[in-house]
Amino acid sequence: MAVNKPMIGVAAGVIVVAVGIGYYFHSHRAPEPSTPEPPVAAAVEAAPGIANPIPAPGADAAATAPLPALNDSDATLLEALAQLSSPAAVKDYLQPENVVRHLVVTIDNLPRQRVAVEKRPTTAVPGTFAANGDELNATLDPRNFDRYKPMVAVINGLDMRSLAAVYTHFYPLFQQSYQDLGYPNGYFNDRLVAVIDMMLATPQPAGPIQLVRPNVMYTFADPALEARPAGQKLLIRMGPDNAAVIKAKLTELRAIIAAAPPKH
Repeated sequence: MAVNKPMIGVAAGVIVVAVGIGYYFHSHRAPEPSTPEPPVAAAVEAAPGIANPIPAPGADAAATAPLPALNDSDATLLEALAQLSSPAAVKDYLQPENVVRHLVVTIDNLPRQRVAVEKRPTTAVPGTFAANGDELNATLDPRNFDRYKPMVAVINGLDMRSLAAVYTHFYPLFQQSYQDLGYPNGYFNDRLVAVIDMMLATPQPAGPIQLVRPNVMYTFADPALEARPAGQKLLIRMGPDNAAVIKAKLTELRAIIAAAPPKH
């Protein structure tokens, strides 16, 4: 079916936050089943109000187009993404099923220590993770940063203002998915803004990043870094240049979708 191209903004804007986390776990975990970490108790309590309300959609063609049902939205979303770039690019980056649901659960998990790997929205990152040294004394190999460059280049080319207008129209699908996840009183845009703030607070370590490998995957040797949220560890592992691009695009997106100022 024909799809308005700006519709890809809905997925693309959320992918700015979520796409890399699938890469992170593909790169650093052996294939194994995992159980989603349940939402923390504070997250499911009724919020006193909505901090970042989505404005009413405008009257343009994208805003007046009918929404697909959440369970039937995959083909529409993937076709729209293919029109923007190419079917090959969509295949490279996105899993073909439950796209909205997987994006929502991944975003919700970014501030946690663990994510639901089986619900990742992305395909595997090409190449093999590289570390300099051995299991007891290693550093992150800067060659790993190159593996993220194609994805970062796609993100860097996104027009955040264009996608935000369409996100307003398609927001009900993300809100429905978020409530289905176990937040009946939650508001997805507030969660997205909070996740963006968490990502923007990611530190950039100076010098080589020390790693250890106690089990299957490498971890940060510094306990303070290893204790950080999964989303922040992703940005650190992507390297400073890639992280700077992601942070800049997240800052643009936040300025458009958020009413509340950043928390310092």
